[in-house]
Amino acid sequence: MAQKVIVAGAYGVIGRAAALLFAAQPDTEVIGLSRRRGASMEGVETIAVDLLDPAQTIARLSRVRDISHIVFGAYIEKATAAEKSTVNVAILRNLLDAVETTSPELQHVTFYQGGKAYGADLGPFKTPAREDDPRLMPPNFYYDQEDFLRDRQKGRAWTFTALRPEAVCGFATGNPMNLLTVIAIYASISKELGIPLRFPGTEAAYRSLYQLTSADILAEATAWAGNDPTAGNEIFNITNGDYFRWQHMWPRIAKMFDMEWADPIPMPLATYMADKAPLWDRMVAMYGLQPNAYDQIASWPFGDFIFASGFDNISSTIKARRAGFHACIDTEDMFRVKFTELRGMKIIPPLK
Repeated sequence: MAQKVIVAGAYGVIGRAAALLFAAQPDTEVIGLSRRRGASMEGVETIAVDLLDPAQTIARLSRVRDISHIVFGAYIEKATAAEKSTVNVAILRNLLDAVETTSPELQHVTFYQGGKAYGADLGPFKTPAREDDPRLMPPNFYYDQEDFLRDRQKGRAWTFTALRPEAVCGFATGNPMNLLTVIAIYASISKELGIPLRFPGTEAAYRSLYQLTSADILAEATAWAGNDPTAGNEIFNITNGDYFRWQHMWPRIAKMFDMEWADPIPMPLATYMADKAPLWDRMVAMYGLQPNAYDQIASWPFGDFIFASGFDNISSTIKARRAGFHACIDTEDMFRVKFTELRGMKIIPPLK
């Protein structure tokens, strides 16, 4: 069956993976939306649009018709929870207003929530987290987007699905939440300096249980949710399917870079990596890497946040499995594959 998919936030980690997966499917047309320009993606038509501007959104999408699926991976960062809710509900509303006008046969909307739905950003929370756990004190833009869609969906033929990953690992530049590139750039610079790879976070985080979500697994879940009726108007936790402790994973990551590793020490990356842009520029020239700006390739504050989370972060994925989504990957394998991909794309230096 032919599909015409709009991916909002197409240059982000989530959106890029989803756009490429849909573009590889037969009889599927993919249109990527983004406020910023980025590298072209095979099989993806891109439109630059500011979804916060309703008039611009309607004007630039006026020729885009017969959309069957919306994949909403757009996000605007703001200082307060209330501001986040206001703008992130607005961009979802503006996109839906534009698409519903030109695409009366819209079938499905997939959007993304995450650990903030359970309070993972606030401190220790009930684990394993389940989709039916009670909400926290608002404001929370995840809840507000969900409530908007539930209200908007009444009387419509389309359905929606909310997917809840944890720390999505893929590739995109200029993305504030990409743990994969944080680790890859940190390891590459450590290796260039001839020092062992140390876990830079707290002892508690080093020993706590954690989970991740491969961008590829999340993209597969997005495709499944858009075409399986059992996913309609539901929420699903989507992770790799396993759990790990950094104390065991970190030495294995070091081996993936042919490095020695050493005992962890709390070392804020936002502080200690702040002066490494000149070194990175030299490495880019030396190894023939893509000329990505240092401040756009890794977010050290995000890495610090993850590496200081000294409590278990575990979600149950039973609901998704019962509904029919079974894709999974061993997280160690994910790291190995993704680091190899980054080397192949000339994002990080080759092994030597």
